[in-house]
Amino acid sequence: MPTSTKKPPKTPTKTKVDSHTAEAVSKVDTSKTPKAANAEPSVVETLSPVVVSNELRKKELFDLVVDPSGMKKKDVKPIVEAMLAVLGDALAEQREMNLQPLGKLKVQRGKELPDGRALVLKLRQKSAQLNSSGATDRGVETSDQSDI
Repeated sequence: MPTSTKKPPKTPTKTKVDSHTAEAVSKVDTSKTPKAANAEPSVVETLSPVVVSNELRKKELFDLVVDPSGMKKKDVKPIVEAMLAVLGDALAEQREMNLQPLGKLKVQRGKELPDGRALVLKLRQKSAQLNSSGATDRGVETSDQSDI
């Protein structure tokens, strides 16, 4: 009969590591550290709205057209909506538009999406139009930029 030569399992040996203790800091110089200002709590009476984006909505567009035109909002609304519909149709046809003082608008590329269409547009504005502040003061343009 063969005899088995099983070895007894090894027991892990423990090594002793000398632990070093950190020396205690006797004193920290805090004379040059800035002191925090004590803010006094205050009660907010009214909440002010936070503007998330600089987006121009149709309602605000109506108001912006009413002011310089002197017309009533009920008269301006159908005109602006018709103009937006015409612009939307022209963009859908990918037509190039030269609409001063807005500028020259060209569709660079488009992509059909499941919920509509995404268009990449190029808008070129004359520098005289960018610098003018009033909508009625846009007469002769003094820019030597060439068209697209």
